[in-house]
Amino acid sequence: MARQLDYHTIRAIFTRFQAQEPEPKGELYHTNAYTLLVAVALSAQATDAGVNKATRPLFASVDTPQKMLDLGLEGLTEAIKTIGLFRQKAKNVIRLSEILVEQYGGEVPSSRAALQSLPGVGRKTANVVLNMWWHVPAQAVDTHIFRLGNRTGICPGKDVETVERAIEDHIPAEFQQHAHHWMILHGRYICTARKPRCADCLIRDLCPFEEKTE
Repeated sequence: MARQLDYHTIRAIFTRFQAQEPEPKGELYHTNAYTLLVAVALSAQATDAGVNKATRPLFASVDTPQKMLDLGLEGLTEAIKTIGLFRQKAKNVIRLSEILVEQYGGEVPSSRAALQSLPGVGRKTANVVLNMWWHVPAQAVDTHIFRLGNRTGICPGKDVETVERAIEDHIPAEFQQHAHHWMILHGRYICTARKPRCADCLIRDLCPFEEKTE
């Protein structure tokens, strides 16, 4: 685990990320707040591409909690059977849809506490929805951000909560809204787990990682 980078280095890193991709987007397909919530819940221990393959046809006709309840558990289970842990995820989505209809008028709440009270929705899922839909500068720490944060010293920490706090504490405020997207994309495509593509890295000269690849 690298030591925490200084403020000026972090600012330089995110200035480069911003110049390369001013408006980074999440890669999960969605059409509204509800389909985003479902997509993120389904993405646990699954790839975005794998989730999108199942949800694009699903969301074409099922884009509200009530429509999901009309589809039913059996129909949803069949629709997402290519996604890992699909049986439990289908149960969670049906139950959270029931709660949204019964308690929230079919709308997705904009409160982290309310989101985390839904079945299958943890802090990371809640933070993704808050960030992508409600434009709250919430930081969703996934495996890519955890690896990147510790490897580079941008936001080191022994667990996801510590990394999340390090992002909030050390990344300048003007970069907070898009910080987790920039880091996810960099970790997914450049700073990969087994063989990072250091030769293609735009922050190579600012990164203290000693085992750089050629």
